Parts: sequence; C-alpha cells; structure tokens
Amino acid sequence: MKILALEPFHGGSHKAFLDGWSQASEHDWTVLGLPGYKWKWRMRHAAVHFAAETRQLLSRGREWDVIFCSDMLNLAEFLGLADERLGALPRVAYFHENQLTYPVRVDEERDYHFGMINLSTALAATRVWFNTAWHRDSFLRGARDFLQRMPDYRPMEIVKQIQARSSVQPQGVAAMPRRGKRKPGPLRIVWAARWEHDKNPADFFEAVGRLRDSGEEFRVSVVGEQFREVDPVFAEAQRELGDRIEHRGYLESRAEYEAVLGGADVIVSTANHEFFGVSVVEAVAAGAFPLVPKRLAYPEILGGEESDRYFYNGTVADLTGRLEELAGRLAVSGSVWGEGDAGTAAGLVEKFTWPVLAPRLDKALKAAAKAR
Repeated sequence: MKILALEPFHGGSHKAFLDGWSQASEHDWTVLGLPGYKWKWRMRHAAVHFAAETRQLLSRGREWDVIFCSDMLNLAEFLGLADERLGALPRVAYFHENQLTYPVRVDEERDYHFGMINLSTALAATRVWFNTAWHRDSFLRGARDFLQRMPDYRPMEIVKQIQARSSVQPQGVAAMPRRGKRKPGPLRIVWAARWEHDKNPADFFEAVGRLRDSGEEFRVSVVGEQFREVDPVFAEAQRELGDRIEHRGYLESRAEYEAVLGGADVIVSTANHEFFGVSVVEAVAAGAFPLVPKRLAYPEILGGEESDRYFYNGTVADLTGRLEELAGRLAVSGSVWGEGDAGTAAGLVEKFTWPVLAPRLDKALKAAAKAR
C-alpha cells in the first residue's frame, strides 16, 4: 500500500516512531513532516501547510491508499482544505499524547483549544490508535470530563463514536547495542526523561539523596530534553551530588545516549504522567534493571509473570529501599540482577522492537484500509 504520513512535529519520539516504522515497513511511505519545535504553532498551522503540499504532489501524479497522521494534526481542518480525493481515503490518527489529559501545573492553565483539536481529529479519523490502553482509557475519560464542562449542546455521543474506532498499537523502539561485560564500579543509576514537573524529578533526587546519606556508593546520569524554564531542583541536585553525576542534560548524539543506557545498572522513573515510556523501554532493551512506580502505563508495558520485581509503590521511601537492595545485590554478586537475568526484562520489551512490531503495525494498517 501507499501511505501518506503527516507529522506536524517531526522530532523526538514522534520522528523516531515514524522513521523507524516506515524504514522497517513493507508499505511505500510518503512522509511529510515539519521540524519538531513550537508545538502549539504546529498544531495551528500544519493543516494549512500540508493541504498545499499534498495538492502539489497530487498534481505531479502521486497517489495514496491511506492517510496516517499523529495527534498533532488538525485532521478535520486538513481534510476541509485538502484536495477532495484525499477525503475519500481511510485515515488513521495515532495518539502519542493528547492535550486533554496532558499534565499542567494547575488546570486553569490548560488551553482546551488544543484538546478540541484532538477530539476533532479523532472524529475525522476512520481509525484511532493509542500507544497504550492506559492512554486510550484516560483520553476517553478526559473527553467526557471536557464535554461536561461545556455550557450547553454537549455532544456526549462522540465519546462512544471515538471509542468504537479506537485500538491500541504500541510505539516501537530501535534495537539497542548488545551490552558487554559490566565495567567495575558502584551502582549506576539513570533517570531519562523531559526535565519537567510531570516527570517528578524531586522524588528522584530525594531518593538518591537518602541513598547518599546512607553511605551507599553510586553514580547517576540525569539525561533528557530541557526547556526554557528548568525546575530549580536540577541545579540543587548538581550542587549536592557533585561528582556522583556522570552525565547531565540532553545528549545530542544517539550513540552517546545508547552508551549511557547501556552502561546503567538501573533505569528509574518517578513520573506522575507517562503515556508510554520510551526511555524506560530502551533502557531495559539495553540491559538495565527497570525500577518504576506501579501506575500509569508501566504495568502494561512491563507486564509479565515476574513484573512485580520491577515496581516500587510510588513513594520516595520505597524507591530508596529498592535502590539500596539493588546496590546490595551488586556488591554480593557483581550484578543488580542477583540470581536473575537481564534477558528476562529484555524479553518483556522485545515486542516493541521494529523487527517484531513493524509487521504487526503493517497488518493493522491493512485492516484499517479495508474496514472503511
């Protein structure tokens, strides 16, 4: 099949997903994207841009069987502006995130205009894909809550319409380099996330601060994308942890990022909000022990017979205790896995690697094209 992919925010995890799938896919892809910054402007103007760009491509004889777009596109607006031939095609909208339940510090700051774009995109799509069931369910709850806030003419029926065309199709990750023999040294902990409040960095730094006070030796890497306003907790941690910090900030090089994950004993998440958890999946694929709160999408992502071993109860005290436990295992056996095997966890996330996931997504896309 010939796929027209429209990505207003072709950067970060959006770019990695679309590029990874299109390269591993059996289908023929035309990927139209805009640089991954100024997301609010992308959501506002991408439909106009892509309508003009696709008109030019159609005039040169290009044809497609399916439209695939991310949640950043106002799909309804695009279809209204684009050549009418595109309106006849089946359309799949992929939700990496959504603006109805995306975290804000106080709810009064939420701009529901962007949430309404997400709703209209889901209505305009013939199929709606979410990266996790937790994301799908929270979106549908958020949609109901949002519509209830309307002063009148509440179209509550659209929630069931969207639900009926929704399914779960996970995000994919690139294969990670095979881990070699562990280098000697203390426990190596990595925290890899956006440097924003919803990733709850304060709990992480409090836990490693307690670990330091207990006398444990360790090293930390705190990596991730930074923005104009950075929580002061990061600067405070820099002062308090000093040379215990091995890597800090955004890693421009993919090879450097993979090396940091590949050298970590444990990947920690303290997130209060996570639609999927790409960095955790990548770190586990690289051989790190996952230590994540038992909430959000994590139980779904790291589900399995032995999954409880990878979770803490969400408190700083329990996280600290689990880190002390891992440090103890490392001291006794030379591995945080103790009698276990890193391959156990890696096996849980193998289904997200492109050789496994791309055929599944290709099949789902074919079904979406036929079901219209």
